[in-house]
Amino acid sequence: MARKKESLKYALPEQFHVFGFAQDLLAWYDSQKRDLPWRINKDPYRIWVSEIMLQQTRVETVKPYYANFMEKFPTVSELAKAPEEDVLKAWEGLGYYSRARNLQAAAREVTVRYGGVVPDTPEEIATLKGVGPYTAGAILSIAYEKAEPAVDGNVMRVFSRLLYLTDDIAKPATRIKIEHLVRQVIPEGRAGDFNQALMELGAMVCVPRTPQCLTCPVFDYCMARQEGVAEELPVKGKAKPPRPVDLQVGIIIRDGKVLMNKRPDQGLLAGMWEFPTVETEQESDAAKQEALAAGLRERFGIDVEVMQPLGTVQHVFSHLQWNMQVWSCDWIEGEELPAHARYAAWEELDAYTIPMAHQKIRELLGQK
Repeated sequence: MARKKESLKYALPEQFHVFGFAQDLLAWYDSQKRDLPWRINKDPYRIWVSEIMLQQTRVETVKPYYANFMEKFPTVSELAKAPEEDVLKAWEGLGYYSRARNLQAAAREVTVRYGGVVPDTPEEIATLKGVGPYTAGAILSIAYEKAEPAVDGNVMRVFSRLLYLTDDIAKPATRIKIEHLVRQVIPEGRAGDFNQALMELGAMVCVPRTPQCLTCPVFDYCMARQEGVAEELPVKGKAKPPRPVDLQVGIIIRDGKVLMNKRPDQGLLAGMWEFPTVETEQESDAAKQEALAAGLRERFGIDVEVMQPLGTVQHVFSHLQWNMQVWSCDWIEGEELPAHARYAAWEELDAYTIPMAHQKIRELLGQK
């Protein structure tokens, strides 16, 4: 009953039903849809993996990662029983590594609770780690043809323009509102295609800055186009800029091997390998060198002389901006390393799971 009341509260214009909005959109999708590897069948696991990878990541970037990941972990059970390091290594370069950890944790839950079969109800699938409203809607509609909306940024942009909505799409209430609107027009028997058609429209035609209105298959329904304001929508509140963090990175080589550090099992880039890194607030190079040497002594039990700078690397996360200054360091003393550190040959690093920020340092040093 609550869902019906919400649908009445957010009602689509009558022309969407009378003139066949869904049919017009699907006719375009059937003839123009991209050939993507996760569309070869309706396996819910394949769809699930693709949707997680596509979060915050472009389609062309995802394609090779997806092919490699599916080759290594072709089923829910294979992913569930794989060592976490193997999963993170297959994810290396995609970023947002918590997605991979959550995906594997959820795969283990599906294996234990559902016998390896991805659940097909909104209530059950929503309990899986890392599966939010959009991912749940995508899996349920595409794999199981359940009439559930899958509202991502593309769909919010499309519907904001279609209906001339000025609600801030950064607010959860706007996503919920658009979910109710989309639900009203999902055609019976083609829920998955319809949701993918909306996403495809947003990715290919109703793009952020220069919408291709003249080639849009639902041109006639668009209120923002009629008012000449399509480029001004959607409304989106500005996110906070990432916080800058200054880091000093030490390159310490002994007997042809470089010192590597494994990050803690919790937090940002958990369990991944990096060059020894110390956060600093000092401004002068001399003070940075002193802080790096002190940090290495405290965390690794080694004394080094911090020599010349090797270059700088910047890496931006959604909430942080790492400004990394890389230093050559000469080992002086300190033999026994803590459990989270080890020396590794440069060629061995290919087998380590190293975040993109430190892969950039490998490139800087000509070791990748």
